[in-house]
Amino acid sequence: MLELNKDNFKSEVLEAMAPVLVDFFAPWCGPCQMMLPIVEEISKEIEGKEMKIAKVNVDAEAELAGEYGVMSIPTFILFKGGKEVERVMGAQAKGRLLELLKK
Repeated sequence: MLELNKDNFKSEVLEAMAPVLVDFFAPWCGPCQMMLPIVEEISKEIEGKEMKIAKVNVDAEAELAGEYGVMSIPTFILFKGGKEVERVMGAQAKGRLLELLKK
């Protein structure tokens, strides 16, 4: 799964033609760890489709998390055409995340 940082965020998310679901997480966060297998499963399922899922470690990329107003984790932000179109916070069902990507 694609790991985002301040150097590749613009090219991978803001300039992407396809929808991108970004998972803001931290390695020490219990709910984030609970979501990890679900996020990885979705990433494999959508491989080759016109959408992608990526993650941002908020500890390593605090500036990026701050720029997008991420106050709690996990936070999932859907970007389309370089713009935020939807945001959900906390642990989510797999179906809910897939629903977001297909919007």
